[in-house]
Formats: sequence, structure tokens, C-alpha cells
Amino acid sequence: MAGSGEHVKALVRSHASGDDEAFYSVALQVAAQAARQGHHRLAKDLKAAVEASRSAGLKKVTSISQPRGDLSELVIASHPDVGLKELVLPEQLAAQVHRILNEQRQRKSLLDHGYEPAHRLLFEGPPGTGKTMTAAVLAKELSLPLLTIRLDSLMSKFMGETASKLRVIFDTAETQRGVYLFDEFDALGGDRAGNDVGEARRILNSFLVFLETSSSQSLIIAATNHRSILDKALFRRFDMVLDYALPDAKQGAAVMRGRLGSIAKGVRWPSLADDMAGLSHADLVRAAESAAKSVILVGGARVTADEIRLALRSRRAASLG
Repeated sequence: MAGSGEHVKALVRSHASGDDEAFYSVALQVAAQAARQGHHRLAKDLKAAVEASRSAGLKKVTSISQPRGDLSELVIASHPDVGLKELVLPEQLAAQVHRILNEQRQRKSLLDHGYEPAHRLLFEGPPGTGKTMTAAVLAKELSLPLLTIRLDSLMSKFMGETASKLRVIFDTAETQRGVYLFDEFDALGGDRAGNDVGEARRILNSFLVFLETSSSQSLIIAATNHRSILDKALFRRFDMVLDYALPDAKQGAAVMRGRLGSIAKGVRWPSLADDMAGLSHADLVRAAESAAKSVILVGGARVTADEIRLALRSRRAASLG
């Protein structure tokens, strides 16, 4: 039998007390144990039953204002206010984000037909290209809390401690719907072909087991600046991989226009293409803010192309320095 006697007693107690979330949590623990024992069909059926039952009575998500217990040391909770309209991405990448939102918004319909919505996501690309912002947008659009994993607290020199902390995070993701972001994920998921193949490999394997058995109750997002060093075993475990890149001139202008608003009316953006080239979304936003503040501080009402160009060149110098 996949479940232990303690699991059975916990199921009975939670059912008798009417604690649905506790019941679901124990059922998912039984599913995870079944998967570890090789009973993959049973694990899949149990997860599907829990998803269908939970979705049928799912109410508006309760926000997480202050994580408690062990979780409080492992995550930073927030409730982003940045929306989809503020996210500037290439057409193909934007389509992937819309697909994720569409699948999540129609979770019940997909689950009723035996399919899970995409919920295990890998974001990869250079720093400042919108990976963290996308996670925030997903949380905002789905009315979910964003929980950013603190890798400094998660990683331990003792493999058992790290695996235990990972379990806390994934167990919480099963009972508290949210967007769970493993930022700078390469610290955990890097290729383990070197001298640390022992303990580090077991930590990565623990993550892969938790990821593979996770339900679609929450979104699990891993973000990295260094795809090339990620362990190859990771890629097939994610439902979708989103590739981020530095913005082209059109996207760069859209990013800066979005931050400057009406203060940039009349600016000829094509004339700034060369100065925007090679800068990340984050760099462009900071350059826009710098140009705007310079104008406001001297009592101006409009920012000029020359002032934006100066801010862009200053930002480029700072990035190179």
C-alpha cells in the first residue's frame, strides 16, 4: 500500500473535522510517496482526484501577508501591482505568457478533461530582460501572491537540511495557491558534473522529484541568467521554457515610452536606436527615470531626445563599469 498507517489516520481525522485543505495535503503526500515507490499511475490518479475536487470548490485566493513558521525563513511574499499591459516582450514570448494565463484561468475545464495546465515554468535569459517582472505579472493577473524563494536560506552544506526545506516549499505550494519563484536558479540547478557531484546531485534530484510530483495548484517558476550551466535533466521536467533576450529598438522604445508617459510626447524614438542597443529592459527603465527626473527638477514639462540620449549613455557607462 502506498500510504502509511499514519497517512490513513490523518486522512480520517481531517475528513471528520471538515478540514479540506489538510485532507488534500495528506492525499498529495500519499501520491508523492506512491511516486517514490514506483506506483506512478496511482500517484497520477490521486493527484488528478485532488485537483478535480479542490478546483470544484476553489474560492478566491487568500493572500499571504506574512508567511509563518519554517516558510517565513525561506520566502519573501509580495502582492505585485504590475499588470500585463506594462510587460513589453517580443511577440512569441508574449504569446507564451498569454497561453500560461489562459490555461491557468481555465484550470477546471482542463482538469475535467484529464489535462493539467502549464505550471512548471523555466525562464532563461540575460539579466534585466523581464523574467522576474513576468512572474510578478502572472501573480497580479491571476490574483495570486508572489513568493520568491530565498536561496541563501534554502541552500545548506548539509544535503538533508536543504531537501527538508525544499519539501516545506513544495508542500506549501500544494495547499496555498501562489506563484513560487526560484530566482537565480542556477545556484540550485547547475550542471553537477564537477567535484561536488555527490551532495549537490542529491539536492538537485530532490528538487526534480518535488517538481515532477507537484500539482497545478500553484505555479513553480525557475529563473536563470545562465541556461548553459543548467543540468540537462531539468529541461524535460518543465512544462514550458521561456527564452528572454535583450530588447530590439522597437521594444526598447516601448519600454521607455511606458515609463515616461506624456512627458516624452514628441520624441523621435528611431533617432535613439543606436543608444538603446544592447541595454536590458531594466537599464532602459532606469535611463527613462533618470531623464524624467532631470527635467522635473529644473521645472520642465517635456523630456527631449537629447536628454534621453544622455541618460542612455550614462546608463551604458554604468553597466560597463
